[in-house]
Amino acid sequence: MRQSLSKKFKRCFGTGNPLYEQYHDKEWGVPVHDDRRLFEMLSLEGAQAGLSWETILKRREGYRVLFCHFDPERIAKMTDSDLETVLKDARIIRNRGKVLSVRQNALSVLSIQNEHRSFSAYLWKFVGGAPKIHYFKKHEEVPAYSEVSEALAKDLKKRGMVFVGKTILYAFMQAVGMVHDHLIDCPCHVRNQGSSG
Repeated sequence: MRQSLSKKFKRCFGTGNPLYEQYHDKEWGVPVHDDRRLFEMLSLEGAQAGLSWETILKRREGYRVLFCHFDPERIAKMTDSDLETVLKDARIIRNRGKVLSVRQNALSVLSIQNEHRSFSAYLWKFVGGAPKIHYFKKHEEVPAYSEVSEALAKDLKKRGMVFVGKTILYAFMQAVGMVHDHLIDCPCHVRNQGSSG
């Protein structure tokens, strides 16, 4: 992992907020191929809908503890009673639909793994196996969604997933490096495009 960026550099976002700075510098846009991490980010992006990403980052450890570190096999076995207990825990966003969606989506992930060898293999085929690197100069140029995120959202919904709209999916693709949307004047735009796991 590289060191945090010097204050003299212009980040795409997060400057002045240590939690956000670390996320920007070390995670956002770094290609992810680990199924659990991919499922975690997909779940967190769904939880973020209508809220700020900072709100979710502050609760990420709570989500990891309450949702078995995003092991889809363990989550798929969670009972209704288990989920009711989760809903009472202030360490996460206590939205019933979002909480229940994690188990529902875990079942879909297991089905995808069975069909495609891994959740990663399934997801990355939508971008041809490599990050789509963009060269945006301004935030206004960055789209809210793309044809690819729309296609991925449509396919995931067919497989029973929820909280996977085209805008949520584009944010997810940015986060896990399927698309590389650091602005061109951000030091992270030219960083090593290697996988984070």
